[in-house]
Amino acid sequence: MSETQLWGAETAKAVENFPISGETVPVEVVRWLARLKGAAAAVNGELGLLDKRRAGRIEKAAAEIAAGKHDAQFPIDVFQTGSGTSTNMNANEVIATLAGDTVHANDHVNMGQSSNDVFPSAVHLAALDVAQNELLPALRGLERSFARKARSFAGVVKAGRTHLMDAVPVTLGQELAGYAAQMSLAQERVAAALAHVGQIPLGGTATGTGLNTHPRFAERVRARLRRESGLKQIAAPLDPFEAQANRDALVELSGACKTVAVSLTKIAGDLALMGSGPRAGIGEIFLPELQKGSSIMPGKVNPVIPEVVLQVSAQAIGNDTAITVGGMQGQFELNVRIPLIARNLLQSLRLLSAASRVFAEKCVDGIQANKAGCAASAGATLAVATALNGAIGYDKGTAIVKAATESGRPLREVALEHGVDAKLYDATIDLKKIAAGNRG
Repeated sequence: MSETQLWGAETAKAVENFPISGETVPVEVVRWLARLKGAAAAVNGELGLLDKRRAGRIEKAAAEIAAGKHDAQFPIDVFQTGSGTSTNMNANEVIATLAGDTVHANDHVNMGQSSNDVFPSAVHLAALDVAQNELLPALRGLERSFARKARSFAGVVKAGRTHLMDAVPVTLGQELAGYAAQMSLAQERVAAALAHVGQIPLGGTATGTGLNTHPRFAERVRARLRRESGLKQIAAPLDPFEAQANRDALVELSGACKTVAVSLTKIAGDLALMGSGPRAGIGEIFLPELQKGSSIMPGKVNPVIPEVVLQVSAQAIGNDTAITVGGMQGQFELNVRIPLIARNLLQSLRLLSAASRVFAEKCVDGIQANKAGCAASAGATLAVATALNGAIGYDKGTAIVKAATESGRPLREVALEHGVDAKLYDATIDLKKIAAGNRG
């Protein structure tokens, strides 16, 4: 049995006005909007602006929404008025209904607030929450998975590749350690953006002046939210007009997400290529076999998790473009593309979090080295001749490699034919030593 309708006339108008996508405002934003309104009521009660009993009823109603008990009461399309006013009014009406007849949606629930400061604040807090508690732990887990595999593959030598062409040998462990470092830097980039995302514009009301708001209101609400949520980044903005007029911090976080997506694209593509084959491809690693890869070819297995990661990354990069355009379109005292930004940023955060967790658990943790394939590629790359440069020079090395390539003969045989001393060759062309580089 569905819940009784709790919203009022303003919500109904918005539902009628915006039959656009069938997609509602992200639930995280709705729940944080409720948390904000509950904290606002409590603070207004403390300041003597709202009687304690009414404030308590608003708090209780808001807490139910924040807990996800009334998600269906927020039916307005995400593509709505650009300030989020419709969803703010929706929240005011639902809370007022839950709180009882003596609670007014605007006079009491919305006290000290405007859609122009409270809705973007909810978006910032939702993004901060998901990034801090979902994306960063997922990236940390992926980093650790790569680091564990890097240690276990430290001695597995294989061909290096630059420009997709044979290069001097490396170890499989070195490559995976590089991926672990990418995920470490990804966390740094996201965390750096959160310091700015946490600067919420609450208290600016309509244009940033704070009209109709107690001077201590916003500071107290932020302190309460910081204490209750554990999100230490929640802070006052550097300037209220900066905070009200643009959504640069959300654009910045989206940019960090885009960079994460670029990193994941590189890594997933590499793993798919290294696992290609198993006989007609590169064949240096074995990816976990999770499901049948073909409805017609028996025994075929595909790199399904890297393919998911690549698709998620493409979506996050596309979302960033929309967020960038939305961020550019603030005018004077307010950006009015906030629902668009919220929709795309929350989707990117959720998708990247889930994809990173799945990547670690269902792919990276199960990677096995194809030691025969790695040995074959390491032994086949003629770029090992690079190690002889100091003894015979670049030009002679080039002549040897060219002759070996054209004839298909072993590099050692051709090198000796060109006058390279056998003892020098054998002492120099040590694959593990070459892979160690200047650390050998």
